[in-house]
Amino acid sequence: MTNACIQRALLIVVFLTGPVYSAAQHRVAIPQIINYNNNQYKGGLQNWDIAQDSHGIMYFGNNEGLLTFNGRYWNNYPLPNATVVRSIAIDKNDRVYVGGQDEVGYFEADSTGSLQYHSLIDLIPNQERQFADVWDIVITDAGVFFRANTKILHYKDSRIRVDKTITEWQFLGEAGGKLYAQSMKQGIMYYESGFWKPLTNHPDLNGNVITAIMPYNQDTLLITTLKQGLFFLTDNMLIPKKTPFDELFSIDRIYCGLPVNNDWFVLGTTSAGVLIVDRQDRLVQQYVYGEGLQKNNVRDVFIDRNRNLWLALDDGIDFIGINSAVKYIHPNKANPISSYAVRLFDRHLYIGTSNGLYATPVDSNQEDISLSNADFSEVSHTEGQVWSLNEINGRLLMGHEDGAFEIINQSARKIYTIPGTWLYQPVSRVFPSQHLIAGTYLGLHHVTFDGNVFRNAGRVDGPYESLRFIHYDDHDRTIWASHPYRGVFKFNLSEDFSRVAQQKTYTHEDGLPSSLYNYVFLVKNKITVATNDGIYEYEGTTDRFIPSPLFYSQFKGVEIQYFKEDNDGNVWFVNHKKLGVVDFSRPTDSLPYTTTYFPELNGQVLGGFENIYILNEENIFIGANRGAIHLNYQRYKENISKPDILLNQINLINSGEQAQVLYGGHRIANMAAPTLHYRSNSLHFSFSTTLYDQQDNVEFSYLLEGFDKAWATWSNRSEKEYTNLPPGEYVFKVKSRNSNGNESDIDTYSFIISPPWYGNPISYTVYGVLIGLLILLLFKWQRKKLQRRHDHELYLSQLELDRSEKEVVRLQNEKLGAEIAFKNKELANMTMHLIQRGEVLTKIKETILAVVKRHDFSDSTINFRQLIRLIRTAERTEEDWEQFSVHFNHVNQGFFTNLKEQYPDLTPNELKLCAFLRMNLSSKEIAQLMNITIKAVEVSRYRLRKKIKLEPEQNLYEFLLQIPAGKG
Repeated sequence: MTNACIQRALLIVVFLTGPVYSAAQHRVAIPQIINYNNNQYKGGLQNWDIAQDSHGIMYFGNNEGLLTFNGRYWNNYPLPNATVVRSIAIDKNDRVYVGGQDEVGYFEADSTGSLQYHSLIDLIPNQERQFADVWDIVITDAGVFFRANTKILHYKDSRIRVDKTITEWQFLGEAGGKLYAQSMKQGIMYYESGFWKPLTNHPDLNGNVITAIMPYNQDTLLITTLKQGLFFLTDNMLIPKKTPFDELFSIDRIYCGLPVNNDWFVLGTTSAGVLIVDRQDRLVQQYVYGEGLQKNNVRDVFIDRNRNLWLALDDGIDFIGINSAVKYIHPNKANPISSYAVRLFDRHLYIGTSNGLYATPVDSNQEDISLSNADFSEVSHTEGQVWSLNEINGRLLMGHEDGAFEIINQSARKIYTIPGTWLYQPVSRVFPSQHLIAGTYLGLHHVTFDGNVFRNAGRVDGPYESLRFIHYDDHDRTIWASHPYRGVFKFNLSEDFSRVAQQKTYTHEDGLPSSLYNYVFLVKNKITVATNDGIYEYEGTTDRFIPSPLFYSQFKGVEIQYFKEDNDGNVWFVNHKKLGVVDFSRPTDSLPYTTTYFPELNGQVLGGFENIYILNEENIFIGANRGAIHLNYQRYKENISKPDILLNQINLINSGEQAQVLYGGHRIANMAAPTLHYRSNSLHFSFSTTLYDQQDNVEFSYLLEGFDKAWATWSNRSEKEYTNLPPGEYVFKVKSRNSNGNESDIDTYSFIISPPWYGNPISYTVYGVLIGLLILLLFKWQRKKLQRRHDHELYLSQLELDRSEKEVVRLQNEKLGAEIAFKNKELANMTMHLIQRGEVLTKIKETILAVVKRHDFSDSTINFRQLIRLIRTAERTEEDWEQFSVHFNHVNQGFFTNLKEQYPDLTPNELKLCAFLRMNLSSKEIAQLMNITIKAVEVSRYRLRKKIKLEPEQNLYEFLLQIPAGKG
């Protein structure tokens, strides 16, 4: 390429880009910008239109179909002919109308909440079905209007009417409750009573396309055109609106536009990004490629329900949080340097960074400084790290790694060159203070002020400690200081501030929780120390540190590195790069304040060198890792609202099969709870919130009613899977909460997992009957078993009883036998005694008679006669018989009775004979017992046999034995 060609090309580039940068007056801070590229949303590069439904879901017309986004998940819905979706419009029932190439129709949720496409082509007359792209869709009470270049399709009551123009329809839009269109030859037209009527045809519209019509005031519309900039439409007249951006608009054409609020309008251009201008034709902000946008070619702009801005780009989709309370300041756009200090002084905003001091003039009329125009430049002679900016005596002092400086006319004047000045403290509340104490790398330093110039008064003789946190207490000329590894110091200075007269170090022995990581501040007029166990304060009466009665309960166990009170009495703090505020304007039931965190800034706060500059509620500046952060706390509180929650998708997950969509994420009225097959018992739930700018700060909790016992712990995870759920009725519940702890409503989804065929109610009825029968049979079997066991036990008991009775009988018989044997023995003994006695008496009598005969004693002799008489009396006595009868009856009880009953004619002697015969005594023994002769015994036996009529061959003894002894 020749040099001439190169120069020509450069001139063209300068010509094309020059107006962009000359017009781009940037603001102090820019809001959060989120970029979404085609790798994220899985669609085509180009995006053409944007819309949002009543649930907050975003819709984008894309080269490859309709894109949806709910904050976490993207979905793409292609048209039947796979054409580009150029235009979108959503009605009040969330029906999404789309237009493509030779295709119009709408997406609507089916019974499962999944979007289904319904084409309207069949309603168009056959000869009108070729119309190329549909560029605009407008929904009014008169119906839905689709604009193609050659025709407008009017859909109402399931019919489509075709409206044509002389040449070409170039624009279709709605403003102020009226429908407007642009015809190439007829100019601007409006729709009324079913007809298109001409409104105005300005010469500037010849060859110029309207790109937007917006309400401006009560009787005026603001019109943007592709090539000629802005116009007013009032009283049916088109009036050009001259602005400072007309040159830019002639080159970087306006492709789209929308009102942002009552004062701002956003304009999307073909090559200059997006501009926000106000009614006074001032540029509020311009966003371009290289400063957050992915592309400068903006196809469409959209203000969502949270008043934030979406851009449909030639390559990607961008989100700009223009309504966000958090914005970012980059004083050096080419180098994202860290910020250590911020100060507003003399209508300039100063930012001390790791690479010097930067300043920009600001508009003092802007309540929110972030909206002021910014033109940052580096202050000369400030290269290096700027640690602090302090306004003292109406002057701006800078603490720098190279020493102490005063900023005068955007230049730094050195006060002293001792390395490392952290900050300054005046030693008097009287204005102006003649003495300052600076905390440095090497201890304390003295600076004087003579009313005009700050001068170096030398180092304060004392410890060589790096003192980044100091506070002067003018009551007793005391400097409080802290070192993160040494403790808290109390220095009493000499009267001339030249030396430390007295020093005390406070450690854990003086009430602090530790000697490490202590940072001293003045809060609520008390010396306060932020520690690794919360907030402590100095108690002068005991000269010790105690837990703060006001703050300790809230911050117990929390490591605080920064603690600063603002002019409203609120206290701002930093805990491990997390920013928070103790707001005394919002007390709670238990505390006089509310503690609010800002999780959207987590990790962005500069760690180790924390700094917060609180100008007022609308302007709070935080030192950050990259640039600085501007927080409009007033707007932040106004934007605190309850988040929403959306079920994104519910899938059935079966092993080895593709996931089946059970719910598609688009809620419809009266959605019935589906009944699932018992094998379809594994489900995957995903959910989201449409707080698009706070996705990292939103947490979710869920509960499956019928399975879970309690809500899940809050987390940022937006999906949950359940596997192998048993049959039953379930309700999945999910909710979200934002960084302020506000919880959303609960979104629910009900479903039923049916039991298998063997587990349905009929089966259970059959099972119940069978089980009942089985129980009955078991009961009967058990009863029979128990009866058999009972009978067996009774039998065993009877056997045992019989055995016991027999044993008793046996024992009784043994006893009775023993008694009988004893009695028989006694009877035998007695019988033998009687027999023996009879024999003895007989022998005595015979002997006496023999002696008498031998000696011839007369029988009549008195003595012998008496002796013989006594012996005979003894032989005849009845006492022996009575005693024998008693013993015999004991042995043979009832014998005499039975015998007497059978043979009543028996005499007493015959009864005696029967007793003796039963005892089987011999005739001799009987004769001896009965005192009769043996012959008389035989005669008696004979007579007895006759009396009892005994047969001759029958034995008398055996007969008598047969006579029962008992009563018979």
